[in-house]
Amino acid sequence: MKKIILITITSIIVLSCGGKDNNTSIETLISTKNIKALQEKKAALQAEITTIEKALASLNVKKEEALVSILTVKDTVFNHYLDIQGNVDTKENIIVQPEFSGTLTSLTVKAGQRVSKGQILGRVDDGGMSQQLASLENQYSLAKTTYERQKNLWDKKIGSEIQFLQVQTQMIAAQKGVAQIKSQLAKTIIRAPFSGTIDEVFVEKGQVVAPSVQGLMRIVNLGSMYVSTSVPESYIGKLKVGDQVEVFLSSLNKTYKGKVRQVGNFINPNNRSFGVEVGLPNPDNLLRPNQVAKLKIIDYINKKVIVVPTNVVQEDGEQNKFIFTVDRSNGKTGIAKKVIVTVGKTSDNVSEILSGLTTQDIIVIEGVNNISEGMKLNF
Repeated sequence: MKKIILITITSIIVLSCGGKDNNTSIETLISTKNIKALQEKKAALQAEITTIEKALASLNVKKEEALVSILTVKDTVFNHYLDIQGNVDTKENIIVQPEFSGTLTSLTVKAGQRVSKGQILGRVDDGGMSQQLASLENQYSLAKTTYERQKNLWDKKIGSEIQFLQVQTQMIAAQKGVAQIKSQLAKTIIRAPFSGTIDEVFVEKGQVVAPSVQGLMRIVNLGSMYVSTSVPESYIGKLKVGDQVEVFLSSLNKTYKGKVRQVGNFINPNNRSFGVEVGLPNPDNLLRPNQVAKLKIIDYINKKVIVVPTNVVQEDGEQNKFIFTVDRSNGKTGIAKKVIVTVGKTSDNVSEILSGLTTQDIIVIEGVNNISEGMKLNF
């Protein structure tokens, strides 16, 4: 009976809409792509159907039945996430350069080898500086001996002050000369700047080397990884150091738990964003620089709110958001009741309900598209 009434009244509505001053068929509006007129027709029909549904609900019409799934709602914690993309990186990923140009006389590492900070990786020919150092050390030794003897005499008031100052100056000059040549010699030794793994070696022993774009080798430390990304400036104040972040790597199909370790203080004028770094643990040594990561950063928390699956929230012809609840439930059956709700934020396919529902309300979560207000529900 209900279906017959609906079909009859809907037909009357369609005919009445077609009989207005703008007596234009829906097919004509579609073919002419008259979006505004189509929207007006849709709104008119939806308003009429809403009126009919209210009228039918008040009439003693036999209700249909539907099989549904239900859920009793309660207060819970709702987290809203900022979903954004970033890149995995490490600050300890460098190209090792020689500080001294010359022939590579020694190369003590190979690709894949673990090294410690300060470990010798190779040596460059010093060009005779070792012999020069030996000569300067002899000169310094003589100058030091002369100074000590002259000082003993000067302490006994023997000799002139000028003689004492001259030998003192000669000793200091010789000492500085030795220190300078040692500093230059140290540059011929190539050492690991930090502990890590030799990723690639670009040169061979006996090759003439000098600082270049290619460098000598790449050393990477995968123990201090992070994700860098840019966040819109509207999130200033919502993110802080220490915030928990979920980091998903599609290449590994794995989610990591990280923390915000740095929030940028500069707004990029080109895209109105600021930088954020999220520290990541790497216990399995699977993270690599330049991997693409998807970040979920919590930017809003409601510690006590009713949360429902987003797909159960519907919209009627008056653009009201509503949810079907179960009225007069006896544990196995009940009556569908339309409840207008205020919806807050949505995240991870759930939405927070700011008003309209109370704890212990029973809502329909499956079969919502097949029911109407007043219908008998089986569950």
